[in-house]
Amino acid sequence: MEWVFAEALLSQSRDPRILLGALCRGEASAERVETLRFLLQRLEDQEARGGGGGGGALPEAAREVAAGYLVPLLRELRGRPAGCPDAGPLPRHRRRVLRAAGAALGSCARLAGGPQLAAALAEEALRDLLAGLRAPGAEAAVEVLAAIGPCLRPLEDGPLLERVAQAAVALALGGDEDEAEIAENAAALVAGRLLPALGHCGGAALRAVWAGLAATGPPSGPGHVGPKLLVLSALAEKLLPEPGAERAPCAREAGPDARRCWRFWRTVQAGLGQAEDALTRKRARYLLQRAVEVSAELGADCTCSPQEANGPSLFWWSEKKKDELLKFWENYILIMETLEGNQIHVIKPVLPKLNNLFEYAVSEENGCWLFHPSWHMCIYKRMFESENKILTKEGVIHFLELYETKLLPFSPEFSEFIIGPLMDALSESSLYSRSPGQLIGSGSPLGLKLQKFLVTYISLLPEEIKSGFLLKFIQKMTSRHWCAVPILFLSKALANIPRCKALGIEGLLALRDVIQCTMITHQILLRGAAQCYLLQTAMHLVDVEKVSLSDVSTFIMSLRQEESLGRGTSLWTELCDWLRVNESHFRQSPVCGSAGLRETSLNAYVKNLVQEYVTSPAWERENCFLPDGFEARLTATMILLAVDVEGMKTQPSEKRRTQNVLRIFLDPLLDALMKLGTNAYMPLLKTDRCLQLLWKLLHTCMLKGSSAHDDEVSTLLQNSVMSATESISEFILRRLTMNELSSVSDLERCHLYLMVLTELMNLHSNVGWKGGNSIWRVISPLKNASIRHLQEMDGGQEPTLGIQIQKVVSMATLAMVCEAVDRKPELQLDSLDVGPTERFLSCLQLNQTLQKPHTEEQSRCAHPTESSSFFEESSSSQGWGKIVAQYIHDQWVCLSFLLKKYHTLIPATENEIPDPLLPAVQMPVRTLQSALEALTILPSDQVLPVFQCMKILVPKLLTSSESLCIESFDMAWKIISSLSNTQLTFWPNLKAFVQFVFDNNILTIAAKTKSQAYFKIKEIMYKIIEMSALKTGVFNTLINYCCQSWIVSASHGSQDLLSSAKHYSEMVLEACIFGTVFRRDQRLIQDVQTFVENLGHDCAANAIIENAKREDHYVRICAIKFLCLLDGSNVSHKLFLEDLAVKLLDKDELVSKSRARCCVNSLQHRVKNRIWQTLLVLFPRFDQNFLNGIIDKIFQAGFVNNQASIKYFIEWIIILILHKFPQFLPKFWDCLSCGEDKFKTSICTFLSVLTHLDVITQNIPEKKLILKQALVLVLQWCFNHNFSIRLYALMALKKIWNMCKAQRVEEFDALAPVIESSLDQVESMHGAGNAKKNWQRIQEHFFFATFHPLKDYCLETIFYILPRLAGLVEDEWIAVSKLTGFAPIPLDAGFQWYLSQTQLRELKPGDWSQQDIGSSPGEAEAEWSDVQKKVIPWKTNVPDLDLELMFQDRAAKLGKSNSRLIVVASLIDKATNLGGLCRTCEVFGASVLAVGNLQCVSDKQFQHLSVSAEQWLPLVEVRPPQLVDYLQQKKAEGYTIIGVEQTAKSLDLTRYCFPEKSLLLLGNEREGIPANLIQQLDVCVEIPQQGVVRSLNVHVSGALLIWEYTRQRLLQRPGAGPCRALETFPF
Repeated sequence: MEWVFAEALLSQSRDPRILLGALCRGEASAERVETLRFLLQRLEDQEARGGGGGGGALPEAAREVAAGYLVPLLRELRGRPAGCPDAGPLPRHRRRVLRAAGAALGSCARLAGGPQLAAALAEEALRDLLAGLRAPGAEAAVEVLAAIGPCLRPLEDGPLLERVAQAAVALALGGDEDEAEIAENAAALVAGRLLPALGHCGGAALRAVWAGLAATGPPSGPGHVGPKLLVLSALAEKLLPEPGAERAPCAREAGPDARRCWRFWRTVQAGLGQAEDALTRKRARYLLQRAVEVSAELGADCTCSPQEANGPSLFWWSEKKKDELLKFWENYILIMETLEGNQIHVIKPVLPKLNNLFEYAVSEENGCWLFHPSWHMCIYKRMFESENKILTKEGVIHFLELYETKLLPFSPEFSEFIIGPLMDALSESSLYSRSPGQLIGSGSPLGLKLQKFLVTYISLLPEEIKSGFLLKFIQKMTSRHWCAVPILFLSKALANIPRCKALGIEGLLALRDVIQCTMITHQILLRGAAQCYLLQTAMHLVDVEKVSLSDVSTFIMSLRQEESLGRGTSLWTELCDWLRVNESHFRQSPVCGSAGLRETSLNAYVKNLVQEYVTSPAWERENCFLPDGFEARLTATMILLAVDVEGMKTQPSEKRRTQNVLRIFLDPLLDALMKLGTNAYMPLLKTDRCLQLLWKLLHTCMLKGSSAHDDEVSTLLQNSVMSATESISEFILRRLTMNELSSVSDLERCHLYLMVLTELMNLHSNVGWKGGNSIWRVISPLKNASIRHLQEMDGGQEPTLGIQIQKVVSMATLAMVCEAVDRKPELQLDSLDVGPTERFLSCLQLNQTLQKPHTEEQSRCAHPTESSSFFEESSSSQGWGKIVAQYIHDQWVCLSFLLKKYHTLIPATENEIPDPLLPAVQMPVRTLQSALEALTILPSDQVLPVFQCMKILVPKLLTSSESLCIESFDMAWKIISSLSNTQLTFWPNLKAFVQFVFDNNILTIAAKTKSQAYFKIKEIMYKIIEMSALKTGVFNTLINYCCQSWIVSASHGSQDLLSSAKHYSEMVLEACIFGTVFRRDQRLIQDVQTFVENLGHDCAANAIIENAKREDHYVRICAIKFLCLLDGSNVSHKLFLEDLAVKLLDKDELVSKSRARCCVNSLQHRVKNRIWQTLLVLFPRFDQNFLNGIIDKIFQAGFVNNQASIKYFIEWIIILILHKFPQFLPKFWDCLSCGEDKFKTSICTFLSVLTHLDVITQNIPEKKLILKQALVLVLQWCFNHNFSIRLYALMALKKIWNMCKAQRVEEFDALAPVIESSLDQVESMHGAGNAKKNWQRIQEHFFFATFHPLKDYCLETIFYILPRLAGLVEDEWIAVSKLTGFAPIPLDAGFQWYLSQTQLRELKPGDWSQQDIGSSPGEAEAEWSDVQKKVIPWKTNVPDLDLELMFQDRAAKLGKSNSRLIVVASLIDKATNLGGLCRTCEVFGASVLAVGNLQCVSDKQFQHLSVSAEQWLPLVEVRPPQLVDYLQQKKAEGYTIIGVEQTAKSLDLTRYCFPEKSLLLLGNEREGIPANLIQQLDVCVEIPQQGVVRSLNVHVSGALLIWEYTRQRLLQRPGAGPCRALETFPF
């Protein structure tokens, strides 16, 4: 059309100068400048053909146009950048002017003839370009250079071209991160316009561009990949050799070959694996595909080695292996394309092709890499970084399975990839979830594969590489904060690596850092297990010759002994054995030998360690700080390890040698301890260190996991310490009572003394108390001295630091004595008579705050430079507040002891005793008020003794001072609810709170009065249950305590106490149905914890960390075992059980009526399931009278539409009721006689019950009447129109008829032919239809084939077998081991109601499931043999950033000239329809899409539907008024104009054969095609319809016609046969 217009202008005047002059006058509109461009290009074409008639005037005219019009125009536009307030034209209009002016200037330069004009224009434009893209003239400079560049001479203007190319590359690749949007637009403009033009210049320009690209090196991050790939894709045709160009007559100078440059391939790989946007990845795939196509067409060998110059080539081509190479790259690109879909069902079938890539990549001859493994890593990177975690998991598992089936050669790229992207992916916890159908606790499939992979990979590594890889692997584990699950499985994988000498001191330090990383998780069991595995890793991988025992001991101290390394565990034994085997191989450290000790490295090291620890350095000055306990713990641990190692080396007959070794180790310590009581001048530092070591030794030796009763080392240690008890106790007595503790730091020292004294008391208690032993002699003086100090210091004198510290020490000592006496009744020094101690404790000024001492008293520290900050903190308000809180805490500890001792003296009111001897005991109201005050003062970790006091006081005052008691409930609950996120203090406080509020006495009194306290307790109960939904284990604490207290009261024969439980039966009800639906992350943690627990003693953490049993199912277990203990013959028990059963049925009815849908495994489903499980447990205690009241509810529940598992339980309990009480059979017959319309398929529940009629009638001597009634009712349902009902009725009929035949009932002989023929017909159904399969399935169903309602009646069937067979989620399965292992509520030894005795327990869920669902392995392989592939026509995949190119330029550049279909959508208004149509046209290869306004491509709705199709499809703007002319022009070009419209003469689409050159005209959404345009149509085509609605959406209509056109073209390809217009259109 442009040429026609230019010819028309030239026909009006033969002098082009007149036309040019006319166009150069007037306003510089886009239309005027574009017309000038048309004319200049036409004149240029005439000059090229030699038909120009201007002679010498034309060059002159061109120069005048350039100098007089175009250059000033560009300068004017350059001075007004887009976006400024006075920028003039709109940005898009301005860009059209710039582009047209630039193209016209290029034509002027060529018409002018001389090179000077082009060079001058280029120089000026280059200056603007160098000013940057923010400069006003940058955009105009790009347009000018793009147009002028091809006019420059390659040789003479070579330097200029090089400078232009360098500037263009710098702008395309550069950009400030703060101006990312501007940089992106700059790169798009330069790469889309300027660089392709420079590429056509060849020679110097192209070399300069290539040099600029190569100089930047491979991309350093995802943000730098995009611009580089943008430039490379724009110049792909120039940077890759052109096939056949060297044989052309005028072959251009050979350009660079990107295939031979490693930087090029690294950039492509970065785009494939690291790019964050799809377009950049698409450009990378295009470059790869283009390079492969060029290599195949050239047929010449090509090699590109990596930067490191060794290893396989990054890219290579050999004509001899063309087929293999093409196959490899075809599969590779297919996989990368498919990964863009991000859908696992699309991607999973492609993964086998990834295995093929590895087969192609490794040479069968020498086992070396043929393709660089970095290509494979790009695929895995894409999968690992996917937003779809399922895809990420599939990618990780596929990578971990590589070495299971193939042996890959070593590659550094693999190792780097494992340490980098793979470990980053492994940090995601969700990847470790169980597979569907996998049992809880069976272990993570990914974790097991990781272990297997790491073991295999490490074993295949060269020895010189192994150490470095493992060190980097472990160091990577320290580079981030890992969650508990990933660090556990990584540690477990490391621990299973075969023993090798791979790690030195650096590796040991790295492992220690990893252990520190495990400490951030709150999952104690997982944390402990990870530490166990890391210690095993150290023992397996550390080269002992490179580390010393000092290094090893320091590493061992990084473990928490209370979580992992406990004496007596399997891990401790393994560590001892490792030390025994390697003790002579450790790197030696200088040690001092001694006579009588075998000079082995370990013994010598430990002996020297003890000697150095006990000997206080002479140069170290005394200070007021307690030494750090790290050295004491290290020394104690190494002593015990060395002794146990010695025990391993000696025979049983040589036990004295082990004892001698321990004595030699302990001699320095015992010598010092023996002198404590007599040597008053022993350095304070030495005494502290000795006592710390003593306490650590006793504490470590007694840790859980050790067998203290037969442990000779423990016995010998205790005997050795007991010899020094008198000296130690005298020293502690002197220090605590003689005013020697007078500084703030002495409080820590006091704490140490009291801990040591407590350990000594426990030690003497274990061997038996004797009246004259040293501990016995110390307790009374210690108590008396403490009381004396506290009395003396209340004299009112001015408080000093020393006085206040001694006061705190005395109170702490008194509290310790009270606690010890409370734990050890044999220590009671006084009778129940009130003595001076009791009077003093009772008269304590509770909650008394210690006045802060003067600051000058704090200068008594020997090391002011080291401790000034400490004392500043301690004497500050906050620091002194902690001291005061401890003082008040100790007061309440003493008071708790006093209240427990004299609880019988506590009156109900204070008015009863006018002059009390024990005010705190005999004035309980005042004491309880003080307790409430203490709760407001004390920090949360100090309130336990206050709760204990309140537990004793509140039952006494609940009747007389109810409001005060309620206030104490509220205050205590407020503290508990505020602690829900504090692990260390929450659980002990919660336990004390529950013991206080839910004390049996309080519950009983509140239930009797039914006052406000009763409802407050109920309110708190429901709050605790509500909290349990967020914090697992809270309800466990409550139900455990209550059930245990009720059981104890029942066992003591207290009817009243258990009857009070009836008033709180809601608690038991909620416990029976308790359990939330966990989030995936919570379920994962529970699964992994179960996995660790199932490891048993193989994981030492299980032996040390006590299982708190806080999982939700333990709430139900506790309630169920409690119910099992109740006796139905006991009236109180019976009433409680019946009340609970009624509440359970009411709850079931309430859940059934709720609006929430009862989906499979939903919370509603689970609650109902638990209700009926509990009712089954309660059933044996029901009598007929009680069942009379609830039988209707049970039958009514059978008519509710329930899930399968609930139906089974309801049917089961109905069977048991009818078996035990046949009196209810008439009600059951009524249920079967109900109308079908009311209950529909729920009648199947009662038909299922009839299948067990033999069990129901087992105790009935005369069965004929029952069989007759059952037979009559079942036969009616056998003719029901509903297939499911007929199926269940036939099943019941078969069972009943077999009973009739067994009973030989003659009355039924008349029915025999009908019944027999019906059953035979069912059995002999032909074919493989659903009817026969369902009949077979229901007969094999466990409920009808294997289940026996009486023999299978046990806890195992109710809580484990039946939920498992019914398809309930594993969370609902409660194994018998958990029921029996729940120790808080033990059942009788003779309880035999646990295990099922039938084969039902052996069944699996799949034993009775439908068998026609699966397929054979061959069918499965065939199913995955084809894959979904996103079709990408690579030849049309050159990125085009110019959306305004005219049709010819765009079509040529995109290579879509093969299709002759034009789609005209100018009448369509909605952007969504245009966007969808654009996508459809691009997919099916339409040659052009005409729209009414090109502005639509910027619309977000258009872009959302088009998904970037506008970048790959030629677009042309044809406004509605121009449609008539446009259609006539296309007619002249041979196109058939086809309208999509329903007219009187329209043709059926299924019968129309499209011409090759077809133009589809689509109508408006509302009005269709206007009448004036219908006259321009050659044919109208309509889509046949069968519905009521008359029309389709315009996009859908267009898509149908475009596909039909494409289909017919495909059929006309060679070998496809002629067009068959009447077939295959699907309607």
